[in-house]
Amino acid sequence: MRSLFRSPQVAWHQFSRRLYPGKSIRPFHISSPLAVIKPFLLSDIGEGIKEVQIIQWFVEPEARVEQFDKLCEVQSDKAAVDITSRFDGVIKKLHYEPEDMAQVGQPLCDIDVLSEIEPGDETALGSTNEQAGSPATPQQPQKAAERHQSHSGEANKPLEVSKAPNTRDASSLATPAVRGLLKDLKIDVSEVTGTGKDGRVLKEDVQKHASLHSSETAPSSSPIPSQPSSDTAQTETIIPLTPIQSQMFKTMTRSLTIPHFLYTDELNVNALSSLRHHLNTHPSLPKQQKLSYLPFIIKALSLALDNYPILNARVDTDTDASRPRLVMRSAHNVGIAMDTPQGLIVPNIKNVNTLSIAAIASEVQRLQSLALVSKLTPADLTGGTITVSNIGSIGGTYVAPILVSSEVAILGIGKKRVVPAFDEAGNVVKREVMNLSWSADHRVVDGATVARCAEVVRGFVERPEGMIVRLR
Repeated sequence: MRSLFRSPQVAWHQFSRRLYPGKSIRPFHISSPLAVIKPFLLSDIGEGIKEVQIIQWFVEPEARVEQFDKLCEVQSDKAAVDITSRFDGVIKKLHYEPEDMAQVGQPLCDIDVLSEIEPGDETALGSTNEQAGSPATPQQPQKAAERHQSHSGEANKPLEVSKAPNTRDASSLATPAVRGLLKDLKIDVSEVTGTGKDGRVLKEDVQKHASLHSSETAPSSSPIPSQPSSDTAQTETIIPLTPIQSQMFKTMTRSLTIPHFLYTDELNVNALSSLRHHLNTHPSLPKQQKLSYLPFIIKALSLALDNYPILNARVDTDTDASRPRLVMRSAHNVGIAMDTPQGLIVPNIKNVNTLSIAAIASEVQRLQSLALVSKLTPADLTGGTITVSNIGSIGGTYVAPILVSSEVAILGIGKKRVVPAFDEAGNVVKREVMNLSWSADHRVVDGATVARCAEVVRGFVERPEGMIVRLR
């Protein structure tokens, strides 16, 4: 018995044979249109970084963006980076809130690009909700997803598509570390005048505001302090590590496996101090550039490395753990440990062996200015071969610097001070001295090598004319 019901395809073929006998007519094929929402994936920013912290968003849902517009600022364990859009379109969803940890390779936001998307994008869109609760993103707060779901419930409300606002939320005016300080001091970030880039609130701004506020509210007469209660319970607050602290934790933990050899000595810097004063007052030197002791010591170190290149090497245990080897490096990329509002970072000056002292000073100033506003690039932070820690600029005479696994030597500079000393005739004279402290990887570097290299550095620092003769 013939079926009383025919499929649309069968009906079309019968109709086409009657209408166009002897011809084969292909039926129309109608497919559902592809979605126009394209997930913007957080791309790999290098150096093995797997996750970053969202510092602030420059856009909001329903804001229109174009290629190269800034979407957000993220903080890795090395530096802050602005993420820019690769598409033209409208922001439909933000997958993270400020201070959330975003995973590399996962969607940062969804953008309506008004065009077909690739199959890989559909997969990323479909798996976003599953990944939000997966073990791969343990630090992703659940509240972020709930807040974004609340936006979807307002889809029926008329929304005006506009450019991203220029004004920033008050919570985005400071880094997580500074916001933690604000919370401890119970200060509203909007009450603090920021002196950083784009009005960002720095640690110094918070401390200054706190000191001014405490002086204004101080009573005219000091009351007699009450005796603290002996039964006051101890309170503990859990604070997660910032990305830079997390990287420092990992790096220093690896450093514990390296046997350190420490060597320290005192240098006479009278001649260098006199030369530095003469150069800083010379009309040929730009007024905005003042030479400190650091560029001279960095150059002296580089000249000494020409005689002792092993201190510029690294130990390779990854190729064959049973047969470690030394990798000698020709370029002297000297890292400079810097104290910043975000924590300790170590950018490096590339090819110091080819630079003059003035060029080294300029590069130090450039790196310091970028570090203060978290704008160092991955190139500034990678490729170091030996490190100098100028802890003496803060204080301290001696230091025991700690190596990183990619280097075999580090030099710490103590504070310059004036001491009484005997000259060659036995007279008591005033002498400016500075202590240099070395740490070296005792697995591959012996103490005699460090001592000889330190003596070469001493010669250049105490008699800087010899260093100037060897400048290239």
